[in-house]
Amino acid sequence: MKPFLIIILTIFSLAAFAQDKVADNLKTLIDSNQYNKVIEHAVNSNGYSAKSLYYIGMAYYMKEDDSNSIKFMERSINKDSKYAKAYYIKAETLNYMSKYEEAINTFKQAIALEPDNGEYYSGLGDSFYNQKKNELALAAYKTATYKKDAPGRAYSMIAQIFSQQKDDENALAAFYIAKSKVSKASDSYQNALYNIGLYESLKGDYDKAEPAFIELIDLSPNDYQSYAKLIQLYHHNKEYGKARPYIEKLYDAHAKGQLKDNLKDMFCFEQFKWNDKLIQAFERFESGAKNDIYRKHIFYIKNSDEVIEYTIQTEYSPILVEQTGEMYLLCMSKGDRHYTFNAGFKGPDIQYDVLKKSVIDVLDQKVKPLASSIKSQ
Repeated sequence: MKPFLIIILTIFSLAAFAQDKVADNLKTLIDSNQYNKVIEHAVNSNGYSAKSLYYIGMAYYMKEDDSNSIKFMERSINKDSKYAKAYYIKAETLNYMSKYEEAINTFKQAIALEPDNGEYYSGLGDSFYNQKKNELALAAYKTATYKKDAPGRAYSMIAQIFSQQKDDENALAAFYIAKSKVSKASDSYQNALYNIGLYESLKGDYDKAEPAFIELIDLSPNDYQSYAKLIQLYHHNKEYGKARPYIEKLYDAHAKGQLKDNLKDMFCFEQFKWNDKLIQAFERFESGAKNDIYRKHIFYIKNSDEVIEYTIQTEYSPILVEQTGEMYLLCMSKGDRHYTFNAGFKGPDIQYDVLKKSVIDVLDQKVKPLASSIKSQ
């Protein structure tokens, strides 16, 4: 070999080595979450390799700077049109920007280069899912699960789509699969547990629902929705002693201002069917002796469309306490009328079987109201 060719090859080898070194350094910074230090390289990146440009784009991606992320991914692709990772991150960024058609085309380019990568199919599924093309999304997510390093998200999204389609049987099966595939440290694992508990409860398989909710609470002690689900489960099974600690924890969380949304004021402690009606029983956190009337236990009577037709409730009355020593009186609100019944409860803890029987007696019209009045506006 002639000397000048040796010199040229040596120069190219040194340049390639230098570029590999830059890429390795940038990867080390990415792995240690030092994104700003990676971005510092953006200014003088003209001679960088496709891999180095990819890492700079990755830093922008992690900083949620979408335009610069795409800019550097495109520069990486221009350097090496077969660098699949750059197509993938570009497509993911397009998803975040709601440019789903562009994302789909870019994911397909990544898949063409690396057809065995499950992440790429999962991202494609996200594009279809966000376009509400659930069948195409489901196909992409399922394909992702057949590939190497299948992402946990694909398993979770399969279950999510079945759930949205009201396909309870397949949804439950998919949540069990997701539970077995995703990391126990992930939100997806907890989501799978919650839905397993929920679907098993709806099926009436409470022995399977209980361990799911208990494991979820062990992993996430502040998952108060699961406390409420366990309370319902134990009331259905008449295991009131098991429900009591969870009720106390909800009251404690309420006192600390930790409950939000539908748990902010009350929690559901049982749901049951009466004839063709769904009865949902709630307990409000408001308690104790007061100067004003308040509702404590509320049974919502819903029709087949889950529209509330009327309520049967216990009401605290200071006059009742003074006259009888009982804290709560059974009442009903229907339309513009309010009814009271000859059923009082001493409280503050009411024996649930007694309360439920009194409510069902009202539903069955076995008892008549003592009085009725038009509710004040």
